[in-house]
Amino acid sequence: MSGIIRFAPSPTGYLHEGHLLSALYVWAAAKKWDLKVHLRIEDHDQSRARPAYIAGIREDLAWLGFRYDSESIQSARNSIYEAALHKLEAKSLVYPCYCSRKQLQEENPKSETGEIVYQGKCFYRREMWFDKRSLWFDRLTNLMPKCTNLDKRPEMREKNKDTACAEHCRSKPAEVNQMEPHNLRFIVPNRFIDWHDLRLGDFHENPKLQCGDFPIRDRENQWTYQFAVCVDDIDENITHIVRGEDIRNSTARQIALMQALGRTKLPIYLHHPLIFDTNNKKLSKRELAHSLRQDKEAGITPEMLFGRVLHKALHTEKNAPISLNDAIYITMQSLP
Repeated sequence: MSGIIRFAPSPTGYLHEGHLLSALYVWAAAKKWDLKVHLRIEDHDQSRARPAYIAGIREDLAWLGFRYDSESIQSARNSIYEAALHKLEAKSLVYPCYCSRKQLQEENPKSETGEIVYQGKCFYRREMWFDKRSLWFDRLTNLMPKCTNLDKRPEMREKNKDTACAEHCRSKPAEVNQMEPHNLRFIVPNRFIDWHDLRLGDFHENPKLQCGDFPIRDRENQWTYQFAVCVDDIDENITHIVRGEDIRNSTARQIALMQALGRTKLPIYLHHPLIFDTNNKKLSKRELAHSLRQDKEAGITPEMLFGRVLHKALHTEKNAPISLNDAIYITMQSLP
């Protein structure tokens, strides 16, 4: 077997034990299945990403001894995401959504996992969005005001564009004003998707029922996680995806999006078990999880960390220092 697997941390904090366990699974899979390892720095959330955390990812991986074959960073790939968005627009598969967080919470049901299932309140804006796109880009090209309340009526187009837009803005601002904060949603097909996880088995899921149409660009004009990772996995020819089982619920919707973008052969998936903190919560940077950097500063060696993480993951009977090669070998035993 050959292909490419990715390790894809987000630079919204320093790496912690959960990242280390995931890295061990990724490098173990690469060794067992003869894969190249691609490091992807997922800094799509520019409001939380920090240069120090980006540098920290590279520094911590080098200190731990992990070597990778290639690297990318999402903030340098905007043109690739734009091209992918245009593909979806050409198929009329996106629309703007002006719903506030409060509206989303109050007006939509939640799934069994507590996730909002969007009911498509703004779906009616879909035709309006595409009817006005060409004139909108025309205005941007001509450096005209960015109001995009672009009326289709011929008599309005014959008038001065600024006057027409001003008149239309006053009459229907909520329906067509693209300068008002909004996100772009992908139209999820209402069908079941069958996919296989090498560890967890077969799944038969309908993302329309799991989450509904989901955002691919947010109200701050940032690409969302779901969109960026799908585009990256296609563009970077990722053949294997090994990640924590907390992301398993995203798989069916990501498959639907990748298929809409033209991918026919899907990646091979494996979602590994997680380790938890003393309160039985998943390790998270939002929860200020103890970082590997803090351990390093306290004199903890990589070998001590490997032993501790494997013990917490129930791969070893006792917490004892272990080399990276041995840690990868032990992790390999849990792979099919």
